[in-house]
Amino acid sequence: MPKTIKVFSGNANPELAKDICDHLNISLSKVEVRRFSDGEIFIEIGENVRGADVFVIQPTCPPVNDHLMELVIMVDALRRASARRITAVLPYYGYARQDRKVAPRVPITAKVVAEMLMVVGVRRVLAMDLHAGQIQGFFNIPVDHLYAAPVLLEYINKAFNNVIMVSPDAGGVERTRAFAKRLKTDLAIIDKRRDRPNESKAMNVIGDVEGKTAILLDDMVDTAGTLCSAAGMLMEAGAAEVHACCSHGVLSGPAIERLEASVIKSLVITNSIPLHSKAKECDKITVLSVSKLLGEAIGRIHSEDSVSSLFV
Repeated sequence: MPKTIKVFSGNANPELAKDICDHLNISLSKVEVRRFSDGEIFIEIGENVRGADVFVIQPTCPPVNDHLMELVIMVDALRRASARRITAVLPYYGYARQDRKVAPRVPITAKVVAEMLMVVGVRRVLAMDLHAGQIQGFFNIPVDHLYAAPVLLEYINKAFNNVIMVSPDAGGVERTRAFAKRLKTDLAIIDKRRDRPNESKAMNVIGDVEGKTAILLDDMVDTAGTLCSAAGMLMEAGAAEVHACCSHGVLSGPAIERLEASVIKSLVITNSIPLHSKAKECDKITVLSVSKLLGEAIGRIHSEDSVSSLFV
């Protein structure tokens, strides 16, 4: 008898979950998520999941701690309700930036999150554009790592001409080189120095950007300091115009003010994280949907088909 597929969502991004269910041609499963008066989270699964193949769609985006706890508690409820397998679908993986020790006496919180999910009962993880690929190794369970590249590449191909792909720092060179290869265009790099978290200073542009449409590529944009300073450097180096593409639009703190005041013409992001009200009012932001990509991956995991063939 085939396993029943069930898809649940917390409060992080229910719109994305509904779009994914539409692609799978199923209904979003019922769950009640509410708070006690002191802020504690209460969750009650609203339908039978015994023996089911369950997927919980919950990007751990801001407020990160609330959404992470929702995920952990929901997984516990599903496990105690006898779900056969629970897959955590994390379009955005919070705490991913703390993936190694960069100073004495600091935590590796990306590993802490992985341990929490495994201990509570997650038996498979589906993530998209992890900040560092090695986070997959923090799990002792299968991890399917998706990339928003097909969605972003399709948009770039249609929207821009005379393009040069630009990595905003040395860490993103491999990702940007892959895009440049697919687009059959050149690559440039911003040599950046970072003094403390969320603060950076762009130093030099490596590569010829003069007269070209520079596309800054990153996995996420948080306070937008890196992107905006890099865009200024590119214009000084002679770029015709600057755009930015990122998988995850965290857009916290002064991000929107910086973006609106910057020389960046547009910021293209996916709907892995829902936009807050101020970001929705920003004309520079374009949101692309990854619901079809995630839905296809969920369908293949459920039917035990290849996920990697999505990117061949």
